[in-house]
Amino acid sequence: MDEIPLSAQFLALAVLLGCSAFFSVAETAMMASNRHRLRHLASHGDRGAKLALDLLARTDKMLGVILLGNNLLNAATATLVSVITIQLFGEEKWALSVGTLLVTFAILVFAEITPKILGAAHADRLARVLAFLIWPLLRAAYPVVWFVNLFVDALLWALRLKPSGGDENSRLSAEELRSLVLESGKFIPQQHRSILLNLFELEQLTVADIMTPRGEIESIDIAAPIESIKAQLATSFHTRVVVFENDPANIIGVLHQRRLVAQAFGGEIDQAALHEQMSEPYFIPAATPIYTQLQFFRENRQRMGLVVDEYGEIEGLVTLEDIIEELVGKFTTRQSDFGGSLSWNDDGVALADGAASLRELNRMLDLDFPLDGPRTLNGLIVEHLQDIPEVGVGVRVGGVPMEIVQTQDRKVKMVRLHRPTGE
Repeated sequence: MDEIPLSAQFLALAVLLGCSAFFSVAETAMMASNRHRLRHLASHGDRGAKLALDLLARTDKMLGVILLGNNLLNAATATLVSVITIQLFGEEKWALSVGTLLVTFAILVFAEITPKILGAAHADRLARVLAFLIWPLLRAAYPVVWFVNLFVDALLWALRLKPSGGDENSRLSAEELRSLVLESGKFIPQQHRSILLNLFELEQLTVADIMTPRGEIESIDIAAPIESIKAQLATSFHTRVVVFENDPANIIGVLHQRRLVAQAFGGEIDQAALHEQMSEPYFIPAATPIYTQLQFFRENRQRMGLVVDEYGEIEGLVTLEDIIEELVGKFTTRQSDFGGSLSWNDDGVALADGAASLRELNRMLDLDFPLDGPRTLNGLIVEHLQDIPEVGVGVRVGGVPMEIVQTQDRKVKMVRLHRPTGE
Protein backbone atom coordinates (compact mmCIF):
# COMPACT_ATOMS: atom_id res chain seq x y z
CA MET A 1 0.00 0.00 0.00
CA ASP A 2 2.94 2.34 0.69
CA GLU A 3 3.84 2.23 -3.01
CA ILE A 4 0.32 3.26 -4.10
CA PRO A 5 -0.08 7.05 -4.28
CA LEU A 6 -2.47 8.63 -1.83
CA SER A 7 -4.48 10.08 -4.70
CA ALA A 8 -5.11 6.58 -6.05
CA GLN A 9 -6.10 5.40 -2.59
CA PHE A 10 -8.59 8.25 -2.22
CA LEU A 11 -9.97 7.45 -5.66
CA ALA A 12 -10.35 3.80 -4.64
CA LEU A 13 -12.12 4.97 -1.46
CA ALA A 14 -14.58 7.00 -3.53
CA VAL A 15 -15.23 4.01 -5.79
CA LEU A 16 -15.85 1.73 -2.80
CA LEU A 17 -18.30 4.22 -1.30
CA GLY A 18 -20.06 4.55 -4.68
CA CYS A 19 -20.41 0.79 -5.07
CA SER A 20 -21.67 0.48 -1.50
CA ALA A 21 -24.20 3.23 -2.26
CA PHE A 22 -25.38 1.22 -5.27
CA PHE A 23 -26.15 -1.80 -3.09
CA SER A 24 -27.86 0.38 -0.48
CA VAL A 25 -30.12 2.06 -3.02
CA ALA A 26 -30.83 -1.33 -4.62
CA GLU A 27 -31.86 -2.87 -1.30
CA THR A 28 -34.25 -0.04 -0.41
CA ALA A 29 -35.71 0.38 -3.91
CA MET A 30 -36.42 -3.32 -4.35
CA MET A 31 -38.04 -3.74 -0.94
CA ALA A 32 -40.02 -0.47 -1.09
CA SER A 33 -41.31 -0.95 -4.65
CA ASN A 34 -45.03 -1.40 -5.19
CA ARG A 35 -45.52 -5.00 -6.32
CA HIS A 36 -48.99 -4.31 -7.63
CA ARG A 37 -47.67 -1.54 -9.88
CA LEU A 38 -44.81 -3.78 -11.01
CA ARG A 39 -47.31 -6.52 -11.93
CA HIS A 40 -49.30 -4.01 -13.93
CA LEU A 41 -46.19 -2.86 -15.81
CA ALA A 42 -45.02 -6.45 -16.33
CA SER A 43 -48.40 -7.35 -17.83
CA HIS A 44 -47.78 -4.59 -20.41
CA GLY A 45 -44.40 -6.02 -21.42
CA ASP A 46 -42.00 -4.06 -19.17
CA ARG A 47 -38.90 -6.30 -18.92
CA GLY A 48 -37.48 -4.43 -15.94
CA ALA A 49 -40.69 -4.96 -13.99
CA LYS A 50 -40.66 -8.67 -14.84
CA LEU A 51 -37.05 -9.03 -13.63
CA ALA A 52 -37.84 -7.08 -10.45
CA LEU A 53 -40.80 -9.37 -9.72
CA ASP A 54 -38.62 -12.45 -10.30
CA LEU A 55 -36.08 -11.11 -7.81
CA LEU A 56 -38.77 -10.24 -5.26
CA ALA A 57 -40.14 -13.76 -5.58
CA ARG A 58 -36.80 -15.01 -4.17
CA THR A 59 -36.21 -12.32 -1.56
CA ASP A 60 -33.67 -14.39 0.41
CA LYS A 61 -31.39 -14.78 -2.63
CA MET A 62 -31.78 -11.14 -3.68
CA LEU A 63 -31.02 -9.80 -0.20
CA GLY A 64 -28.17 -12.28 0.07
CA VAL A 65 -26.27 -10.92 -2.93
CA ILE A 66 -27.06 -7.26 -2.07
CA LEU A 67 -25.95 -7.54 1.55
CA LEU A 68 -22.94 -9.67 0.61
CA GLY A 69 -21.70 -6.96 -1.74
CA ASN A 70 -22.58 -4.14 0.65
CA ASN A 71 -20.83 -5.63 3.66
CA LEU A 72 -17.74 -6.60 1.69
CA LEU A 73 -17.45 -3.07 0.33
CA ASN A 74 -18.01 -1.46 3.74
CA ALA A 75 -15.35 -3.71 5.27
CA ALA A 76 -12.93 -2.85 2.44
CA THR A 77 -13.72 0.85 2.92
CA ALA A 78 -12.93 0.66 6.65
CA THR A 79 -9.66 -1.16 5.95
CA LEU A 80 -8.61 1.35 3.29
CA VAL A 81 -9.35 4.30 5.58
CA SER A 82 -7.20 2.68 8.30
CA VAL A 83 -4.32 2.30 5.83
CA ILE A 84 -4.63 5.92 4.69
CA THR A 85 -4.74 7.12 8.30
CA ILE A 86 -1.56 5.18 9.20
CA GLN A 87 0.23 6.59 6.16
CA LEU A 88 -0.73 10.13 7.08
CA PHE A 89 -0.45 10.09 10.88
CA GLY A 90 1.32 6.90 11.84
CA GLU A 91 -0.01 4.29 14.22
CA GLU A 92 -1.16 6.76 16.81
CA LYS A 93 -4.25 5.67 18.76
CA TRP A 94 -5.94 9.02 18.37
CA ALA A 95 -5.36 8.88 14.61
CA LEU A 96 -6.96 5.43 14.36
CA SER A 97 -9.93 6.62 16.46
CA VAL A 98 -10.38 9.66 14.25
CA GLY A 99 -10.12 7.42 11.17
CA THR A 100 -12.83 5.12 12.53
CA LEU A 101 -15.15 8.07 13.16
CA LEU A 102 -14.47 9.49 9.70
CA VAL A 103 -15.14 6.22 7.88
CA THR A 104 -18.33 5.70 9.89
CA PHE A 105 -19.48 9.19 8.96
CA ALA A 106 -18.61 8.68 5.28
CA ILE A 107 -20.39 5.32 5.09
CA LEU A 108 -23.51 6.70 6.81
CA VAL A 109 -23.77 9.81 4.62
CA PHE A 110 -22.55 8.60 1.23
CA ALA A 111 -23.26 4.84 1.28
CA GLU A 112 -26.27 4.37 3.55
CA ILE A 113 -28.65 7.20 4.45
CA THR A 114 -28.54 9.29 1.25
CA PRO A 115 -28.82 6.34 -1.17
CA LYS A 116 -31.61 4.75 0.85
CA ILE A 117 -33.61 7.98 0.91
CA LEU A 118 -33.27 8.19 -2.87
CA GLY A 119 -34.21 4.52 -3.20
CA ALA A 120 -37.34 4.96 -1.11
CA ALA A 121 -38.36 8.14 -2.97
CA HIS A 122 -38.08 6.58 -6.44
CA ALA A 123 -38.54 2.91 -5.60
CA ASP A 124 -40.71 1.79 -8.53
CA ARG A 125 -38.60 3.51 -11.18
CA LEU A 126 -35.25 2.39 -9.73
CA ALA A 127 -36.34 -1.19 -9.11
CA ARG A 128 -37.05 -1.70 -12.82
CA VAL A 129 -33.57 -0.40 -13.73
CA LEU A 130 -31.51 -1.94 -10.94
CA ALA A 131 -33.04 -5.37 -11.59
CA PHE A 132 -30.93 -5.60 -14.77
CA LEU A 133 -27.76 -5.15 -12.67
CA ILE A 134 -28.72 -7.28 -9.67
CA TRP A 135 -29.74 -10.28 -11.76
CA PRO A 136 -26.26 -11.00 -13.26
CA LEU A 137 -24.64 -10.34 -9.87
CA LEU A 138 -26.92 -12.94 -8.32
CA ARG A 139 -26.05 -15.49 -10.99
CA ALA A 140 -22.31 -14.86 -10.52
CA ALA A 141 -22.40 -15.02 -6.72
CA TYR A 142 -25.07 -17.71 -6.46
CA PRO A 143 -22.82 -20.41 -4.86
CA VAL A 144 -21.75 -18.04 -2.08
CA VAL A 145 -25.30 -16.76 -1.54
CA TRP A 146 -26.64 -20.32 -1.46
CA PHE A 147 -24.04 -21.35 1.15
CA VAL A 148 -24.76 -18.34 3.37
CA ASN A 149 -28.52 -18.89 3.12
CA LEU A 150 -28.09 -22.44 4.43
CA PHE A 151 -27.16 -20.98 7.81
CA VAL A 152 -29.82 -18.25 7.56
CA ASP A 153 -32.55 -20.81 6.88
CA ALA A 154 -31.34 -23.01 9.73
CA LEU A 155 -31.41 -20.05 12.14
CA LEU A 156 -34.90 -19.01 11.04
CA TRP A 157 -36.11 -22.59 11.40
CA ALA A 158 -34.65 -22.83 14.90
CA LEU A 159 -36.38 -19.59 15.89
CA ARG A 160 -39.66 -20.71 14.25
CA LEU A 161 -39.55 -17.57 12.10
CA LYS A 162 -39.40 -19.13 8.65
CA PRO A 163 -41.38 -16.77 6.37
CA SER A 164 -44.11 -18.12 4.13
CA GLY A 165 -43.29 -18.31 0.46
CA GLY A 166 -45.06 -16.79 -2.49
CA ASP A 167 -46.83 -13.44 -2.47
CA GLU A 168 -48.64 -13.83 0.85
CA ASN A 169 -47.19 -10.62 2.24
CA SER A 170 -48.23 -8.58 -0.81
CA ARG A 171 -51.87 -9.60 -0.71
CA LEU A 172 -54.33 -7.08 0.64
CA SER A 173 -57.30 -7.78 2.84
CA ALA A 174 -60.72 -6.28 2.14
CA GLU A 175 -60.19 -3.65 4.85
CA GLU A 176 -56.78 -2.73 3.41
CA LEU A 177 -58.30 -2.38 -0.06
CA ARG A 178 -61.03 -0.20 1.41
CA SER A 179 -58.38 2.04 3.00
CA LEU A 180 -56.61 2.33 -0.37
CA VAL A 181 -59.85 3.44 -2.01
CA LEU A 182 -60.45 6.02 0.73
CA GLU A 183 -56.95 7.44 0.25
CA SER A 184 -57.20 7.60 -3.56
CA GLY A 185 -59.05 10.91 -3.62
CA LYS A 186 -56.96 12.56 -6.33
CA PHE A 187 -56.96 9.48 -8.57
CA ILE A 188 -60.58 8.29 -8.41
CA PRO A 189 -63.59 10.63 -8.77
CA GLN A 190 -65.83 10.90 -5.72
CA GLN A 191 -68.75 9.17 -7.45
CA HIS A 192 -66.63 6.21 -8.53
CA ARG A 193 -65.04 6.00 -5.10
CA SER A 194 -68.49 5.83 -3.48
CA ILE A 195 -69.45 2.92 -5.72
CA LEU A 196 -66.27 1.05 -4.83
CA LEU A 197 -66.86 1.61 -1.12
CA ASN A 198 -70.43 0.38 -1.51
CA LEU A 199 -69.07 -2.82 -3.02
CA PHE A 200 -67.15 -3.53 0.19
CA GLU A 201 -70.26 -2.90 2.29
CA LEU A 202 -72.37 -5.26 0.19
CA GLU A 203 -70.29 -8.20 1.41
CA GLN A 204 -71.90 -7.85 4.82
CA LEU A 205 -75.49 -7.38 3.61
CA THR A 206 -78.33 -9.79 2.94
CA VAL A 207 -81.56 -9.26 1.00
CA ALA A 208 -83.32 -8.62 4.32
CA ASP A 209 -81.20 -5.48 4.78
CA ILE A 210 -82.39 -3.80 1.58
CA MET A 211 -85.89 -5.24 1.06
CA THR A 212 -89.10 -3.26 1.05
CA PRO A 213 -90.93 -4.30 4.27
CA ARG A 214 -94.07 -6.40 3.94
CA GLY A 215 -96.33 -3.57 5.09
CA GLU A 216 -95.14 -1.35 2.22
CA ILE A 217 -95.48 -3.86 -0.61
CA GLU A 218 -97.97 -2.69 -3.22
CA SER A 219 -100.31 -5.59 -3.95
CA ILE A 220 -103.79 -6.28 -5.27
CA ASP A 221 -106.43 -8.74 -4.16
CA ILE A 222 -107.54 -10.80 -7.17
CA ALA A 223 -110.80 -11.54 -5.35
CA ALA A 224 -111.68 -7.83 -5.06
CA PRO A 225 -114.17 -6.21 -7.49
CA ILE A 226 -112.60 -5.63 -10.92
CA GLU A 227 -113.31 -1.88 -10.81
CA SER A 228 -111.36 -1.59 -7.58
CA ILE A 229 -108.47 -3.55 -9.11
CA LYS A 230 -108.43 -1.39 -12.23
CA ALA A 231 -108.41 1.79 -10.16
CA GLN A 232 -105.48 0.50 -8.12
CA LEU A 233 -103.53 -0.52 -11.21
CA ALA A 234 -104.17 2.86 -12.84
CA THR A 235 -102.54 4.70 -9.93
CA SER A 236 -99.66 2.28 -9.38
CA PHE A 237 -96.08 3.52 -9.69
CA HIS A 238 -94.71 0.03 -10.31
CA THR A 239 -94.55 -2.12 -13.42
CA ARG A 240 -94.78 -5.31 -11.35
CA VAL A 241 -97.45 -5.78 -8.70
CA VAL A 242 -97.81 -8.64 -6.22
CA VAL A 243 -101.15 -10.47 -6.45
CA PHE A 244 -102.81 -12.27 -3.53
CA GLU A 245 -106.20 -13.87 -3.04
CA ASN A 246 -108.28 -12.92 0.00
CA ASP A 247 -105.33 -13.07 2.43
CA PRO A 248 -102.22 -10.89 1.87
CA ALA A 249 -100.13 -13.87 2.98
CA ASN A 250 -101.66 -15.99 0.20
CA ILE A 251 -99.58 -14.66 -2.71
CA ILE A 252 -100.46 -16.38 -5.98
CA GLY A 253 -98.37 -14.48 -8.51
CA VAL A 254 -96.78 -11.31 -9.83
CA LEU A 255 -98.53 -9.16 -12.42
CA HIS A 256 -96.54 -7.31 -15.09
CA GLN A 257 -98.64 -4.29 -15.95
CA ARG A 258 -97.14 -3.81 -19.40
CA ARG A 259 -98.66 -7.10 -20.46
CA LEU A 260 -102.10 -5.62 -19.79
CA VAL A 261 -101.72 -2.82 -22.32
CA ALA A 262 -103.11 -4.90 -25.20
CA GLN A 263 -106.13 -5.97 -23.15
CA ALA A 264 -106.69 -2.40 -22.01
CA PHE A 265 -106.88 -1.18 -25.63
CA GLY A 266 -108.62 -4.27 -27.00
CA GLY A 267 -111.37 -4.71 -24.47
CA GLU A 268 -112.27 -5.08 -20.86
CA ILE A 269 -109.81 -6.33 -18.25
CA ASP A 270 -111.24 -9.01 -15.99
CA GLN A 271 -109.97 -11.53 -13.43
CA ALA A 272 -109.42 -14.14 -16.14
CA ALA A 273 -107.14 -11.76 -18.05
CA LEU A 274 -105.21 -10.98 -14.88
CA HIS A 275 -104.71 -14.70 -14.19
CA GLU A 276 -103.38 -15.22 -17.72
CA GLN A 277 -100.81 -12.46 -17.39
CA MET A 278 -99.56 -13.42 -13.93
CA SER A 279 -96.18 -15.11 -13.46
CA GLU A 280 -95.17 -17.46 -10.69
CA PRO A 281 -93.91 -15.73 -7.51
CA TYR A 282 -90.18 -16.04 -6.84
CA PHE A 283 -89.22 -16.56 -3.19
CA ILE A 284 -85.90 -15.69 -1.60
CA PRO A 285 -84.61 -16.75 1.85
CA ALA A 286 -84.05 -13.68 4.04
CA ALA A 287 -80.45 -14.65 4.84
CA THR A 288 -79.36 -14.72 1.18
CA PRO A 289 -76.28 -12.49 0.63
CA ILE A 290 -76.80 -9.70 -1.87
CA TYR A 291 -74.03 -10.90 -4.22
CA THR A 292 -75.58 -14.37 -4.30
CA GLN A 293 -79.02 -12.94 -5.02
CA LEU A 294 -77.65 -10.82 -7.84
CA GLN A 295 -76.28 -14.00 -9.40
CA PHE A 296 -79.64 -15.76 -8.90
CA PHE A 297 -81.49 -12.90 -10.58
CA ARG A 298 -79.23 -13.20 -13.60
CA GLU A 299 -79.37 -16.99 -13.83
CA ASN A 300 -83.17 -17.15 -13.39
CA ARG A 301 -83.89 -14.03 -15.46
CA GLN A 302 -85.81 -12.50 -12.59
CA ARG A 303 -86.03 -8.88 -11.47
CA MET A 304 -88.09 -9.22 -8.30
CA GLY A 305 -88.46 -11.71 -5.47
CA LEU A 306 -90.41 -12.08 -2.26
CA VAL A 307 -88.27 -12.42 0.87
CA VAL A 308 -89.38 -15.17 3.27
CA ASP A 309 -88.17 -16.16 6.72
CA GLU A 310 -87.28 -19.66 7.91
CA TYR A 311 -90.96 -20.47 8.38
CA GLY A 312 -91.94 -19.38 4.88
CA GLU A 313 -93.66 -16.19 6.06
CA ILE A 314 -93.40 -13.17 3.76
CA GLU A 315 -91.05 -10.54 5.20
CA GLY A 316 -90.69 -8.18 2.27
CA LEU A 317 -89.83 -7.70 -1.36
CA VAL A 318 -86.51 -7.13 -3.11
CA THR A 319 -85.86 -6.13 -6.71
CA LEU A 320 -82.86 -5.95 -8.98
CA GLU A 321 -83.13 -2.16 -8.77
CA ASP A 322 -82.78 -2.35 -4.97
CA ILE A 323 -79.41 -4.05 -5.34
CA ILE A 324 -78.22 -1.65 -8.02
CA GLU A 325 -79.26 1.30 -5.86
CA GLU A 326 -77.00 -0.01 -3.11
CA LEU A 327 -74.12 0.40 -5.55
CA VAL A 328 -74.82 3.66 -7.36
CA GLY A 329 -77.27 5.39 -5.05
CA LYS A 330 -81.02 5.79 -5.17
CA PHE A 331 -82.50 6.66 -8.54
CA THR A 332 -86.08 5.37 -8.35
CA THR A 333 -89.16 6.61 -6.50
CA ARG A 334 -90.48 4.23 -3.87
CA GLN A 335 -92.89 4.50 -1.03
CA SER A 336 -90.15 3.83 1.47
CA ASP A 337 -87.89 6.59 0.18
CA PHE A 338 -87.53 9.37 2.73
CA GLY A 339 -85.39 11.69 0.69
CA GLY A 340 -82.10 11.42 -1.10
CA SER A 341 -80.19 12.83 1.86
CA LEU A 342 -80.70 13.71 5.48
CA SER A 343 -78.65 16.01 7.67
CA TRP A 344 -78.76 17.85 10.97
CA ASN A 345 -80.10 21.38 10.95
CA ASP A 346 -78.52 24.26 12.82
CA ASP A 347 -80.25 23.16 16.04
CA GLY A 348 -78.94 19.60 15.76
CA VAL A 349 -82.34 18.18 14.78
CA ALA A 350 -83.30 15.91 11.87
CA LEU A 351 -86.79 14.77 10.85
CA ALA A 352 -86.74 11.13 9.72
CA ASP A 353 -89.34 8.77 8.27
CA GLY A 354 -90.18 5.82 10.50
CA ALA A 355 -89.54 3.55 7.49
CA ALA A 356 -85.98 4.86 7.16
CA SER A 357 -83.27 2.20 7.19
CA LEU A 358 -81.08 2.27 10.29
CA ARG A 359 -78.07 1.61 8.12
CA GLU A 360 -78.86 4.67 5.98
CA LEU A 361 -79.41 6.81 9.08
CA ASN A 362 -76.09 5.69 10.52
CA ARG A 363 -74.37 6.59 7.28
CA MET A 364 -76.01 9.99 6.67
CA LEU A 365 -76.17 11.26 10.26
CA ASP A 366 -73.05 9.55 11.62
CA LEU A 367 -75.04 7.66 14.25
CA ASP A 368 -74.52 4.29 15.86
CA PHE A 369 -77.91 2.57 15.81
CA PRO A 370 -77.63 -1.23 16.38
CA LEU A 371 -77.98 -3.24 13.17
CA ASP A 372 -78.34 -6.73 14.62
CA GLY A 373 -82.10 -6.43 15.21
CA PRO A 374 -84.78 -4.31 13.54
CA ARG A 375 -83.75 -2.72 10.28
CA THR A 376 -85.97 0.38 10.31
CA LEU A 377 -86.37 3.26 12.72
CA ASN A 378 -89.99 2.26 13.36
CA GLY A 379 -88.96 -1.30 14.22
CA LEU A 380 -86.22 -0.08 16.55
CA ILE A 381 -88.58 2.18 18.50
CA VAL A 382 -91.37 -0.42 18.75
CA GLU A 383 -88.93 -3.09 19.91
CA HIS A 384 -87.45 -0.75 22.52
CA LEU A 385 -90.85 0.31 23.92
CA GLN A 386 -92.59 -3.03 23.37
CA ASP A 387 -95.62 -0.99 22.27
CA ILE A 388 -96.86 1.45 19.64
CA PRO A 389 -95.92 4.87 21.07
CA GLU A 390 -98.19 7.90 21.21
CA VAL A 391 -97.39 11.17 19.46
CA GLY A 392 -95.13 13.34 21.60
CA VAL A 393 -93.46 10.44 23.42
CA GLY A 394 -89.73 10.92 23.89
CA VAL A 395 -87.25 8.05 23.99
CA ARG A 396 -83.52 7.48 23.78
CA VAL A 397 -82.39 4.54 21.67
CA GLY A 398 -78.80 3.79 20.69
CA GLY A 399 -77.72 6.94 22.50
CA VAL A 400 -79.93 9.12 20.25
CA PRO A 401 -82.73 11.23 21.84
CA MET A 402 -85.85 11.20 19.68
CA GLU A 403 -89.45 12.31 19.73
CA ILE A 404 -92.44 10.68 18.02
CA VAL A 405 -94.01 13.23 15.66
CA GLN A 406 -96.59 11.13 13.81
CA THR A 407 -98.04 7.62 13.95
CA GLN A 408 -100.30 5.93 11.42
CA ASP A 409 -101.72 2.42 11.02
CA ARG A 410 -99.99 1.15 14.16
CA LYS A 411 -96.62 2.37 12.88
CA VAL A 412 -94.33 5.25 13.70
CA LYS A 413 -94.57 7.56 10.71
CA MET A 414 -92.27 10.50 11.54
CA VAL A 415 -89.58 10.90 14.20
CA ARG A 416 -87.64 13.97 15.30
CA LEU A 417 -84.03 12.98 16.02
CA HIS A 418 -81.70 15.05 18.18
CA ARG A 419 -77.97 14.96 17.63
CA PRO A 420 -76.38 13.00 20.50
CA THR A 421 -73.98 14.99 22.65
CA GLY A 422 -70.92 13.66 24.44
CA GLU A 423 -71.60 12.69 27.98
